[in-house]
Amino acid sequence: MRIVVLGAGLIGVSSAWFLAEDGHEVIVVDRQPGPARETSFANGGQISTSHAEPWANPGAPLKALKWMGREDSPLLWRLRADPAQWAWGLRFLMECCPQRTRANIQAILALALDSRIRVKALRHELGLEYACLERGILHYYTDPAEFEHAIPQAALMREFGCERVVKTAAECLAIEPALTNSRAPIVGGTFTAGDESGDAQRFCSELAERAVQRGVVFRYDTPLTGLTSDGMVVRGVHLASGEVLTADAVVVALGSYTPRYLAPLGIAVPVYPAKGYSISIPLDDAVSAPTVSLTDDGAKIVISRLGQRLRVAGTAEFAGYDTRIAPQRIAPLLRRVREVFPQLDFDENTIEPWTGLRPATPGNVPLIGRTRLKNLYLNTGHGTLGWTMAAGSGRLLADLLSGRPPAFDPSPYQP
Repeated sequence: MRIVVLGAGLIGVSSAWFLAEDGHEVIVVDRQPGPARETSFANGGQISTSHAEPWANPGAPLKALKWMGREDSPLLWRLRADPAQWAWGLRFLMECCPQRTRANIQAILALALDSRIRVKALRHELGLEYACLERGILHYYTDPAEFEHAIPQAALMREFGCERVVKTAAECLAIEPALTNSRAPIVGGTFTAGDESGDAQRFCSELAERAVQRGVVFRYDTPLTGLTSDGMVVRGVHLASGEVLTADAVVVALGSYTPRYLAPLGIAVPVYPAKGYSISIPLDDAVSAPTVSLTDDGAKIVISRLGQRLRVAGTAEFAGYDTRIAPQRIAPLLRRVREVFPQLDFDENTIEPWTGLRPATPGNVPLIGRTRLKNLYLNTGHGTLGWTMAAGSGRLLADLLSGRPPAFDPSPYQP
């Protein structure tokens, strides 16, 4: 088939790769000058099956109330006169009940574990180079209550196949000695040895290059104006240039912008932008920097070593489609790095700040599969776990589009 994929981020490029692997003619359209230039550009750099607990969990509403109005809070809800924001928020509250949280963890893990295997296979098969570190991911805790909460969560993830193991404070420091000098004492942690880290943008760029070699056509610098349908199928992909692309199938992998392009077709999807921030710190003294990818659950940030840079990413700000960098949201990332790694010597003037819009569903379970239009498919809504679930999502999408039985139950992701 001739397939048009909209979006050249991690999800779009992964979809294109597996569709081309199945023998389809694939065209990828993106408004940016290259792959992974928006949400995938400077993310936390983790392939983190251990991060499968969704934002919507029984403890989330109380935390959200506590953080309300705090500019430096891990989660900031900027109330807007936006029906989509309020509708998403109500669905988020519904997903916070224990039964939904458990089901969502299971769905996220099934996809993430499959995806992790496929990333490793792609790396070895294609010789991808992206500052990969296969040293696991350590979740560390500086709050005893947070650590106590993590113990049953780790057990639940082990039940569903994720090897997240509880560690004492001493074991955490042995795994990552750079935490030894932390001014906030480490009280314990969990470690997932099979998780890994690296530069997601480089991974996406290299996979896109291999996709070109396989025959995929990338149309960069090509803004999209909309889709047209006759009510049953998509008839055209309209570009800003006036050109109209036709295809046997269209895959929408436009992240947070997916609802904007589907609404004119009468298709509503529960995806809302969750603005995240990151800083990239050049490492002059690389010896004192961590080499194991870290998740600081108390501060809700992740820390990954990318060669001679340290990537620190996190926070969630629900503020619509605002992509301006707010200094007051960058400041907590810097403060936490200074607190946990006081031995790190770096010039704050050399730091590269970044922000991007993560496409979040209320339960953090992505939407993958066919819509009510026969030739329109979605691959979106991955939230903070875009890279973690990208390869598995691409393979699942390709299986569904080709009518092949997937490796696991696709029903939790059905749009």
